[in-house]
Amino acid sequence: MREFRNPALVTAPQAGGLADAVFENARVDPDRVQLGRKEDGAWRDVSAAEFRDQVLALAKGLIAQGVRFGDRVVIMSRTRYEWTLFDFALWTIGAQPVPVYPGSSPEQVAWILYDTGAVGCVVENEEHAMTLGSVVDRLPALARVWQLDAGTVEELGAAGERIADGVVHRHRLAVTPGAVATVIYTSGTTGTPRGCVLTHANFMAECDNLIARWQPIFASHHHEQPSTLLFLPLAHVFGRMVEVGAVRARVRLGHQPEMSATALLPDFVAFRPTFVLAVPYVFEKVFAAARAKAEQDGNLGVFDRAVETAVRYAEARERRSFGTGPGPTAALRLRHRFFDRVVYSKVRAALGGRVRNAVSGGSTMSRRLGLFYDGAGLTIYEGYGLTETTAAATANPPGRVRYGTVGPPVPGTAVRLTEDGEILLRGPIVFSGYLGDPDGTAAALCDGWLATGDLGSIDEDGYLTITGRKKEIIVTASGKNLSPVRLEERVREHPLVDHCIVLGNDRPYVSALVTLDLEAVRHWLSLRGKPPVHASDPAADPDLRAEVRRAITAANTLVSKAESIRTFRILSTPFTEESGLVTPSRKLRRRRVEEAFAREIEAMYEARPTPQAPQAR
Repeated sequence: MREFRNPALVTAPQAGGLADAVFENARVDPDRVQLGRKEDGAWRDVSAAEFRDQVLALAKGLIAQGVRFGDRVVIMSRTRYEWTLFDFALWTIGAQPVPVYPGSSPEQVAWILYDTGAVGCVVENEEHAMTLGSVVDRLPALARVWQLDAGTVEELGAAGERIADGVVHRHRLAVTPGAVATVIYTSGTTGTPRGCVLTHANFMAECDNLIARWQPIFASHHHEQPSTLLFLPLAHVFGRMVEVGAVRARVRLGHQPEMSATALLPDFVAFRPTFVLAVPYVFEKVFAAARAKAEQDGNLGVFDRAVETAVRYAEARERRSFGTGPGPTAALRLRHRFFDRVVYSKVRAALGGRVRNAVSGGSTMSRRLGLFYDGAGLTIYEGYGLTETTAAATANPPGRVRYGTVGPPVPGTAVRLTEDGEILLRGPIVFSGYLGDPDGTAAALCDGWLATGDLGSIDEDGYLTITGRKKEIIVTASGKNLSPVRLEERVREHPLVDHCIVLGNDRPYVSALVTLDLEAVRHWLSLRGKPPVHASDPAADPDLRAEVRRAITAANTLVSKAESIRTFRILSTPFTEESGLVTPSRKLRRRRVEEAFAREIEAMYEARPTPQAPQAR
């Protein structure tokens, strides 16, 4: 076994809980801006003192309506200010918020509420209330339902006016680091979601060590308060970690409920964050939008040369940081300065103009995309973690980013590889177990080590690279073993491709299903004077099919002939979270995809392809 450990920089407090930071921030610096709140299309600052008062008022209202220490309350909403308010109000009285994705089905909602024994549920709107109403007869413990869009924050505030402040503080002071903070259900790529029990100490260890190690992100520069716009779902552990970390680091935090580029880009400009935390999909979309704009303006050649220069510049700086090269040459620095004025500054402007650092997680990012952003003036620290590890367990550190990897262990964490390459994790960020599932907990945790089910490799500097999942290894009929991840990522680098899933278990050769980015397709066809394609057949144009074939051919250069994609099909149906084919972090649910498109998969294997090039079916 190979193992790397990273000593903790901060130890978890011996007393108190997550809500204490709200009250401490207001005591130390009551006028400091703690959050940004969007009202009527404009951003308004919320001070530390104002936020504390709102948390206190809501906590009193929850007590008045029967929520008690240790109770569980489900929150089903998009990412918004009120979610953070409820989280900290519930933590203040020792209750446990349980997140639910807003697009969850009635069966998923019923399972989580029943499994947790939740006494209350916060929903965002009438649609969510109707979803809950359809299963409420199966939830005997559920006593209260609150709806955000129906003024529930104000109602609870009024209900709690008769509760003394001291009652709330007695609850807060009874919370210990080892107390349960939340139960987060894994979205999962297979199987029934399981509730991960995370403590206040888990979040403290995670956030405080990240804040200490990644000071360039959280520190003020040129008298600018650090700020971030949270658009990740708060039902996901990554979003929750951002929320907690922002309050503990006294970072100005804003909320945006939509993760699409159309919704995000205007708020980037208006909110002007100093750093962002996102999944690779967001960075891919920003890059694609910049490239499409350059192509529309007739500057695609300039843009592509700028990309190549950024990649080479970042690679040279990377080699220098690891002592294997002198850094960018004078000629490269000159070209970089030119493209910084005409290209890179526009990319940064699209993110608000102040962003210089970012964190990416949830799924893997291509090395080339990371290098481009670094060369364009935005350092992306890619990391890796699970719900069971309170988000990041590894991450690239400041000054020593190795793109294409997810970095060494975060402070306080150890990473070990088994003989078959499975990643094991250990440290104070690792959860205490699955709710009501001792057998599942025992299978996942052995002597404090969490078996992740992910496969990886560790280089001589302790940097981890994710190579796949044990359950996703493809074994062809000839006995050839391969991980589909590298092929899929390379195909997805093409701007027209949205998703790619590689198949071949017990089959004579490897195949792939591909979905297209319809917005990119419309742009591509328009620039070439071609008629728009019908949604039922987005790959009707032969030149479009040829583009996808080129992406497949490029991916095949990464592997041997036996591992290469021999045939593919372009689907008219996208893989979406709503259809249940991807997780909220856009990871493929492979089993569900294979079930949904079983007919298309069988059709690809009806006729054997020619060996010269991948064939579209």
